[in-house]
Amino acid sequence: MSGKQKTKAKGEQAKGKAKEAIGRTVGNERLEAEGRAEQAKGDARGAKEKAKDVFKH
Repeated sequence: MSGKQKTKAKGEQAKGKAKEAIGRTVGNERLEAEGRAEQAKGDARGAKEKAKDVFKH
């Protein structure tokens, strides 16, 4: 996995978890949903890069 994309994926996942936790704490469902969506985006980016690595080798 390229270092830049891996870092970006991990950053999206962490940012999403933080948003979700804050949304849950303050009772903001929209912020919670945004956090879950951002985590999913990071997960998808990570999976894509892993798949590229598998076919590369």
